[in-house]
Amino acid sequence: MEESSDRPGEKIVIRIKDWGSKEVTRGTTILEMLGDLHQKLKKEALAARLNGKIVDLNTPLLENASLEILTFDDPEGAEIYRHTASHVMAQAVKRLYGNVRLGIGPPISNGFYYDFDFTTPISPDDLEKIEEQVKQIIKEDIPLQRIEVSREEALKIFREKGENFKVELISDLPEGETISCYRQGDFIDLCVGPHLPSTGRLNFFKLLNLAGAYWRGNENKPMLQRIYGTAFPKQKMLEEYLHFLEEARKRDHRKLGKELDLFSFHEEGPGFPFYHPRGIIVRRELEKFWRDEHQKAGYLEVETPLILNRRLWEQSGHWEHYKENMYFTKIDGQDYAIKPMNCPGSMLIYKTGMRSYRDFPLRMAEMGLVHRHEKSGTLHGLMRVRSFTQDDAHIFMLPEQIESEVGGVMELVDHFYKVFGFSYHVELSTRPEKAMGSDEMWEKATSALQSVLDKRGIPYKINEGDGAFYGPKIDFHLQDSLGRTWQCGTIQLDFQMPEKFDLSYIGPDGQKHRPAMIHRVVYGAMERFFALLIEHYGGAFPLWLAPVQAIVIPITDRQRGYALEVNDLLRHEKVRVEMDDRSEKVGYKIREAQVQKVPYMLVIGDKEVEAHSVAVRHRERGDLGILSLNAFVEKIKEEINEKK
Repeated sequence: MEESSDRPGEKIVIRIKDWGSKEVTRGTTILEMLGDLHQKLKKEALAARLNGKIVDLNTPLLENASLEILTFDDPEGAEIYRHTASHVMAQAVKRLYGNVRLGIGPPISNGFYYDFDFTTPISPDDLEKIEEQVKQIIKEDIPLQRIEVSREEALKIFREKGENFKVELISDLPEGETISCYRQGDFIDLCVGPHLPSTGRLNFFKLLNLAGAYWRGNENKPMLQRIYGTAFPKQKMLEEYLHFLEEARKRDHRKLGKELDLFSFHEEGPGFPFYHPRGIIVRRELEKFWRDEHQKAGYLEVETPLILNRRLWEQSGHWEHYKENMYFTKIDGQDYAIKPMNCPGSMLIYKTGMRSYRDFPLRMAEMGLVHRHEKSGTLHGLMRVRSFTQDDAHIFMLPEQIESEVGGVMELVDHFYKVFGFSYHVELSTRPEKAMGSDEMWEKATSALQSVLDKRGIPYKINEGDGAFYGPKIDFHLQDSLGRTWQCGTIQLDFQMPEKFDLSYIGPDGQKHRPAMIHRVVYGAMERFFALLIEHYGGAFPLWLAPVQAIVIPITDRQRGYALEVNDLLRHEKVRVEMDDRSEKVGYKIREAQVQKVPYMLVIGDKEVEAHSVAVRHRERGDLGILSLNAFVEKIKEEINEKK
């Protein structure tokens, strides 16, 4: 049969999602077809999904096909927009700094970056100059052309340009891999694409900051300079995002942690947090709430050692699957490891006695300090540390109790997050590439978790390959006050550890059986959750968590005696209170209390002394008027107890 390519002028039919079908001449590009279809759509289109594959708009249509137009509203469209922006920035840098060598430049959430090897490092002051050159390239409206080349051609192109990093990437590609480059004027880059049709399709562009980054994330390779930026099709969208970044900067837990005297880090222990008196108050309140709620939910608290013998970690599988993240030591000539996880310790506690089916469910909870070796470049305040406490629990149960126990954990997690004012979404994470156990065991565990979610009507997303090495998991992603999401709580169903540790119980039949097991956390890592709370609340903790809940402010020395009486009464009632009796103006003291995010300020003048009252100010609601001392004590105690 004659190929369609031999029939010039042949008509083909394209089915366009949301736009019906259109007949076009074979060889017409998607962009040309859009011009005939709808000018607004042509203007907003960034790329297309052709028969399921995302392609450039300059792709010719060669056969009957289905087509979906991608705009900035589509996640893939926004990625393509910003990926093109990273190429334009790289072209601008090459124009300004001829000897610079290119690394990689991918899109990321809400932006992009590109890594460069500058002969002489640039400074943040250079970003404005690069941005001006970017605007010039956008104005020139240079077409982006996709070129497919052989390995030899690709190596020749980039060797001649002295682009050693690109040569390394090409050399590492599998034999037979299609190699594509994108050319825009005098600039060419190795890239799979797709991209916008031309540089002029970019609109509002902003370079954000500079950072250091090891080539390919390897600390043994050269340190490059990474330029971060963002791009949007509308000025308002860019302005809103820049405002969001400013809010995020104000709420940065590292900045607020210092200003509010909560915690610190030191060169003597990089990645190991130091809690200050005010910070430890918040931490202990979180722990107290955790203990109270877990006691109500039928958990028994345990504590396991920090250092355990290598044999245990080999038995659990951590030695094989997690060794690069562990710290080691020797005791009496034998290898020991500092625990990166708490679960093996709970296995040993389980094995100290014979268990009966009547003991189940057995819920063992542990506030367990763990250590994990994180590379120095990945450390980030309390969000990414080398030592942290997990609010762990391990639930041992009968197979028929799986659904009710998973459901019970979900209810507990929901209760906790509501107290802190978080909304969240759920993801089901499946078997990773490196995993223990048979396919059948994984299928059984994954189906069990899926069944709980389906029966409870909880919406969830499948997160392929992100399970723990010993089992699938349900992850809870919190949304903070800025709309950012953070993975905190998790429920992991595990049939592997009971097998590896030969755990058993005596069933109703008098025979030994294997228990099922859940690993779960609610906060996740205490350090990370603390950081998240700081940013979520902007440092203004709710009353029950606030390090200082009230501050007593006498106007002059005449009221100092009564102020001390107020201070002592509140302290006796277990309210965290301080007194500011410095010889400063009242307005100054109030402003400073506001900066320190103290919920209540109690101003005391002669009238308050005479009436045995306090003038109450709230950090957000302002002046609340005069209250008798007893009325205020009852009010603040009620608010604390109710965790409002």
